[in-house]
Amino acid sequence: MINVAVIGCGYWGPNLIRNFILCPKTDVRWVCDKDDKTLHSVVKPYPSIKTSVNLENILDDKKVDGVAIATPVGTHFDIAKACLENGKHILIEKPMASSVEDAMELIALANKKSLNIMTDHTYCYTGTVRKIKEIMDSGEMGSALYYDSVRVNLGLFQHDVNVVWDLAPHDLSILDYLFEEQPVMVSTHGVCHAGNDIENIAYVSIRYNNNFIAHLHLNWLSPVKIRKTIIGGDEKMIVWNDLDADEKIKIYNKGIIIKNGEQEIKRKLLVSYRSGDMHAPRFESSEALSLVALEFAESIIENRKPLTDGYAGLRVVKILEAAEKSIKADGANVRI
Repeated sequence: MINVAVIGCGYWGPNLIRNFILCPKTDVRWVCDKDDKTLHSVVKPYPSIKTSVNLENILDDKKVDGVAIATPVGTHFDIAKACLENGKHILIEKPMASSVEDAMELIALANKKSLNIMTDHTYCYTGTVRKIKEIMDSGEMGSALYYDSVRVNLGLFQHDVNVVWDLAPHDLSILDYLFEEQPVMVSTHGVCHAGNDIENIAYVSIRYNNNFIAHLHLNWLSPVKIRKTIIGGDEKMIVWNDLDADEKIKIYNKGIIIKNGEQEIKRKLLVSYRSGDMHAPRFESSEALSLVALEFAESIIENRKPLTDGYAGLRVVKILEAAEKSIKADGANVRI
C-alpha cells in the first residue's frame, strides 16, 4: 500500500483524492491547501484523512511515499522540488512546469534521488486514446499524415496562463503518446480579447520531419463546447468526438489514390477518391483518473518509470515554450 498526499483542493484535487481513495493500492494520508475553508470542505466526507495548510507537515511525514500536486502551474516547480528533496515520489498535474529549465531540473533531481516523476497526462489513460493507439499501431490506418484538433468552449479564462498552456497539453500529450516521431518546429498565432495580455484564442501548427503535421485550434471564447480530432492516414482516417456519448471513435475507410501521369513532361498528378465503410469500434470505458492513480502506485511498488514520466512532461513543455516564443514573434516558426 502506497501512502499519498494530495496538494491542492481546487478543480482537480478533489478528483485525485476520490480516485486515490478508491484505488486498492493507495491510502490518502494527507490533503493540503492554503485555503483552510476549502480544505475542510473537500475532506469533510473523509474524516480519517489528515489536513494541513502547511506543506512542511507532509514533507516531514516519513510515511508519505508519494505526493500528487494539483496546484497552479506557476507553483509546480517549488512544490515538486521540495517533495523530491524530502524523498517523495511525485505526480504533477499538466503541464509539468512553466519552463523547460524547471522541468529538466526536476528530472535531474528525481534521477539523483532515485524517485519517480509522473505527469498527469490523463487522456493517455482513457479508453478512447488507448483504442486509437491500438488501431494506429496495428497498421490499419497506414502512414499517419496529420492530426487536426478543435478544443474550444466558453471559459474558463485563466489569470496565470494563456489558452495554449491551458488546453494544448491535452493534445500535445496525446501526440507524444501516439507517435514516436518528435516534432521539430512550431508556429503559433494567438489573440487576447480580455484586456489582460493573456491569449484566449490560439492556432498552433506543429511540424515533423516525416511530413506529418498537427494543428490545434484552442479557444476560451466559443459559444459551444467542441472536442473533436481527426487523424488522417493514407489508408484510413479516424474521427474522434469526445463529446459523443455513443460513438466517440469512428474509423472511415476513405482517402485518395495518387498516380503520377505517364507523360512526365506534363507533370500530371492524377487523384482518384476512395470511399468505403465507416465503423465505430468498441473500447474499454473506465475513469481515466483511476488508471492514473493505479499507475502512480504500481510504478512506485514495482520500481519502474510510469507511462507518462517526467520526460513525457518535459517534451510537452518544450513545445509549449516554443509556441509561446512563436506567439511573441507574430507566428514565426520556432524550432523545438
